Amino acid sequence: MPLDLPIAIAAYFAADKVGGGAVARCFAEQAIVRDEGHIYNGRAAIRQWKADASAKYNYTSEPVTVDHQDGKTVVTSRLVGDFPGSPVDLRDLCVLEGDKIASLEIIP
Repeated sequence: MPLDLPIAIAAYFAADKVGGGAVARCFAEQAIVRDEGHIYNGRAAIRQWKADASAKYNYTSEPVTVDHQDGKTVVTSRLVGDFPGSPVDLRDLCVLEGDKIASLEIIP
């Protein structure tokens, strides 16, 4: 059964298969991403973050569950690729701003 993801989050997972520019367009202009102990502020930094990750690893990410907690949309996804520890389930904590993602925190 397909997940009922908010449009911005569904767009993010689809864009992840395309590249950094496509991913950055899913975010609000001043969005923040927290991943692997780093913070990326704004679309340019988010574009570079995703481009770097895509250049470093070959992977796929598929959402498996979605929940809503404390004003955040929490998506658990299965990440499979050529990185240490693969496969891994990640929790993506998203705050939406209209049809864009305002913040994303990725928790292993």
